[in-house]
Amino acid sequence: MTSTIDPKTIGKPSRPRRHVRTLTGYLPERDASGKEKWPRGDEKIWKSSMRSVDTDVESITKSFVNHVQTSLARQPYNLDDLGAYQAAALSVRDNLLVNWNETQLQYTRKMPKRAYYLSLEFLMGRTLDNALLNLGLKDQYKDSISRLGFNMEDILERERDAALGNGGLGRLAACYLDSSASQELPLWGYGLRYKYGIFQQLISPEGNQLEAPDPWLENQNPWELPRLDVTYEVRFYGHAERLHDGTGRAQWVGGQEVLAVAYDVMIPGYGTRTTNNLRLWESKPKRGFDLNSFNAGNYEGAIESSNSAAAITSVLYPNDHTTFGKELRLKQQYFWTAASLSDILRRFKNHGKPITEFPDYVAIQLNDTHPTLAIPELMRMLIDEEDQSWETAWGIVTNTFFYTNHTVLPEALEKWPVPLIEHVLPRHMQIIYDINLFFLQAVERKYPGDRDRLARMSLIEEGQPKQVRMAHLACIGSRKVNGVAELHSDLVRTTILKDFVEFEGVSKFGNVTNGITPRRWLDQCNPQLSALISKALKLDKTVWLKDLTKLEGLLPFAEDAAFRKEWAAVKKRNKERLAHYVQHTLGLVIHTEALFDVQIKRLHEYKRQTLNILGVIHRTKVVNRVVFFAGKAAPAYYIAKLTIRLIVNVARIINADPDTKDYLTVYFMPDYSVSLAEVLIPRLRHQPAHLHRWY
Repeated sequence: MTSTIDPKTIGKPSRPRRHVRTLTGYLPERDASGKEKWPRGDEKIWKSSMRSVDTDVESITKSFVNHVQTSLARQPYNLDDLGAYQAAALSVRDNLLVNWNETQLQYTRKMPKRAYYLSLEFLMGRTLDNALLNLGLKDQYKDSISRLGFNMEDILERERDAALGNGGLGRLAACYLDSSASQELPLWGYGLRYKYGIFQQLISPEGNQLEAPDPWLENQNPWELPRLDVTYEVRFYGHAERLHDGTGRAQWVGGQEVLAVAYDVMIPGYGTRTTNNLRLWESKPKRGFDLNSFNAGNYEGAIESSNSAAAITSVLYPNDHTTFGKELRLKQQYFWTAASLSDILRRFKNHGKPITEFPDYVAIQLNDTHPTLAIPELMRMLIDEEDQSWETAWGIVTNTFFYTNHTVLPEALEKWPVPLIEHVLPRHMQIIYDINLFFLQAVERKYPGDRDRLARMSLIEEGQPKQVRMAHLACIGSRKVNGVAELHSDLVRTTILKDFVEFEGVSKFGNVTNGITPRRWLDQCNPQLSALISKALKLDKTVWLKDLTKLEGLLPFAEDAAFRKEWAAVKKRNKERLAHYVQHTLGLVIHTEALFDVQIKRLHEYKRQTLNILGVIHRTKVVNRVVFFAGKAAPAYYIAKLTIRLIVNVARIINADPDTKDYLTVYFMPDYSVSLAEVLIPRLRHQPAHLHRWY
């Protein structure tokens, strides 16, 4: 018996690849009477064997030891602090997964309107301490780990920060996730799983910033759950042909296809079992290894497609000063938005609702302009794949998206060259042209003959080459637009989007002032202050950590001498802790009686680090001061990197000068992160003011 095999089909799936859903989230079937049917096996045995959240020291200890034996394959005699951290993290993750499964099942049962937060950055920080705080299990785990011969603080220090962000954009996203879960809101985040983060910052002997890969995944990430069954194909390049059948549809074929594979990170709420999700995408090749090329001796060619796909999620913000880097950054943004929308649309269609009800069940928040390609991508999906008319699709899109603007600097607003989009995303450029045509026709009807206004509001900026204005696309494709502070929102309305406010009405443009999660930024990183607040208010921290209006009860203590003395003592102990950290990491001694002056944010000319260091150079006859700088400069940003060199060398001169070192010292803290911020911020005089100005 013989058969004929087409060599072109070898290594390809026998049918078009589709998403195969795991059982998580599906509801049980019901019988004729409406009673739920158990899917398989003996229901009693299943339910009696299901675990619950471990809340007592004995069960926590057993879970920890089980993971040491079965997850790490270790024994007590060869377990170090890193292994103990991994076992503790896996034990906590087990508890999170129990709550996560219940939360997702509840969302599926209730079918609420769900929110999705698309952010290129999620600056999460360390997870173990925060998860224990939100679960209310810090004391139990501390006791359990102590019984097993480990110190909780040593274990916490073994965790690396998740390298998923860089600045305020990512920290805002992380705080939103924590707050949403704590308020029991059905919200998921969508981002990218960067293999090497943005970069690890090193300082050369000359004071220059050096960049190295951040190997944050080298010991694996115990907080993520690989979802290898959640996989979507994402296309680049090729060509798009309009069908000319009166529907506006087109066929996008050819080019390169890569796979988006999901990794889930559980987001626990504080004082609740609600546990939401952050879904991160990793890029993988559709066919990772070309055996024919390998056997022919072309070893580099054999893995070329694999390397090309993996590059998409290798680093955050590839250097866009090169043609390759600019193209890679565009591919990165589309890959993430396309995979996320495919996942969101698939979840909605499980409800069995008509596609026209999509905005009734889905709200998508765009954190800055990075995810703006989601607007033409959803249009493509609705028109080309769901057979919707242009008018219906545009109505769905403009009632689904919400846009957060983060900058009013015209030069900082994101733009993409038209030829680049035509090359990488040909179908999307067609859709952007169509959106622009219909939009400008509407503007022309309202302001006939105003050619300057049309030029200002167009999605396409004229020039060589032409550029697509992503902020304009995000504005007209969204239901609401907001800034992140009152002044900023006013500037958005009166400067960069003034024409759009006049055209669409002021009600579309609002303000949502950036906030912080008090769980991490008050209780977790400043526990002594948290205890003092609870003592003064005569409230358990579980009350005021979820209702900050309770802090108004501190106002009468402003003139209370005893309270102020305790407050100052907490501040002094925090400064001593920072001094110990600096001595341990940099080998330098700090005067804790001095005033601490801190600027921590990414390096940029408009962030005014240059002005700050010039002020340090000029300042004389003032109170004893210790000045801290921390932050990263973009690898290709010459002036920002030069500013770091200036700060480092000024610090060396001042700190070595016998006439000034007792009165003024300067430190640049390398490789700024959430964990470093948690050490610095409790030592500041005005904590919230520094926090909401990360960027």
